[in-house]
Amino acid sequence: MRVDIEKATDRGYGAPDPLRLGAVIIGVLVLDALITLALEVLYLPTYIDTVAFPLSAVLAGVVNVLLVIGVRSVTHHIGVALLPLGVWTLGFLACSVTGPGGDIMLGTDWRTLLLLMCGLVPPLLYLYFRMNAGVFGR
Repeated sequence: MRVDIEKATDRGYGAPDPLRLGAVIIGVLVLDALITLALEVLYLPTYIDTVAFPLSAVLAGVVNVLLVIGVRSVTHHIGVALLPLGVWTLGFLACSVTGPGGDIMLGTDWRTLLLLMCGLVPPLLYLYFRMNAGVFGR
């Protein structure tokens, strides 16, 4: 009777599985999209003296682009890369409806529209140009 002993693989014990680690990173980035949305909505009605200064709307675009870049570093699937934006949009819609007491987190003025546009347009443009990089490089 012959017994073959397989050699141990180079992968050490306790090393994280790359697929699980990628899913955890994507989950954290999706959760981060909700956290940053809450902060953006909170600081949207900021004033400097008597002038409305919605700096959080501009920061929403930068943060959402960084979230998409973070997801694209884990996966190259466009549907997965859109997950933080989808969750951000659902959170935005949830903040724009009235609550049980009739209160509303987002008003009906130009700052709300600015937050929506600044939060969605820059990351979508980033994805568009990244997906069509070969077309624009000619």
